[in-house]
Amino acid sequence: MSHLEIELIPCLADNCAYLVCDTVGGVCAVVDPSEPEPVRQALSARGWRLTHILNTHHHYDHTGGNLALKEEFGAEVVGPGKDRERIPGIDVGVDEDAPFYLGSHRARILEIPAHTRAHIAFAFEDEGAVFTGDTLFAMGCGRLFEGMPAMMWQSLSKLAQLDRDCRVYCGHEYTLNNGRFALTLEPGNADLQTRMTEVEALRAKNEPTIPSTIGLESRTNPFLRPQSAEIRRTLDMANADNVEVFAEMRRRKDVF
Repeated sequence: MSHLEIELIPCLADNCAYLVCDTVGGVCAVVDPSEPEPVRQALSARGWRLTHILNTHHHYDHTGGNLALKEEFGAEVVGPGKDRERIPGIDVGVDEDAPFYLGSHRARILEIPAHTRAHIAFAFEDEGAVFTGDTLFAMGCGRLFEGMPAMMWQSLSKLAQLDRDCRVYCGHEYTLNNGRFALTLEPGNADLQTRMTEVEALRAKNEPTIPSTIGLESRTNPFLRPQSAEIRRTLDMANADNVEVFAEMRRRKDVF
């Protein structure tokens, strides 16, 4: 199988779009293009031509570039089939019943609702990469705009089952703030302390902290760790179930 190259494209204030390209196979996708111009510039710099637009959910800061890029390149727009009426320019609606193929590269579709009712992830498992949109962030998770805590916990648990080495490409550069919040819940987590030192150094140089990995998130992301004894002590929720602990963490993050 030919190689799949992934390049992060900073957009807007803190959004992350991604070029996902197989130059041998002649396919090149952009994931969640919030605006067209940074995508055009990245394509031009690499000499790549866009063939697909992949959307994880309908929010404008993930789909704002769809129509301009589709018109310019004739790219096929792929997004959640259960939300196709809110995806600008959608051509192909996908869900968990069938994978999506970018050329020869298979992406398993994971339905991970709660941030929006039909949010999906594209998991290129053979290539060890998953595009999680605004469900799973580096050391964080998305707000619950169209779902309840149990729904988000189920979605995050589904992502956590991916291979530990799978790289996580999320929709925003929120890592520094997320890590600061994580430390209020689990200050004794040595992995979290080490990661925050690295994150602070990267952000001081305005360098990205993405991608992460599923394994790293499992060790440092509080929203994947409601079973942590330290987190439960911090919240005074020793005997609560995981969904209750998750819900309280999300409530606190909303006002952090």
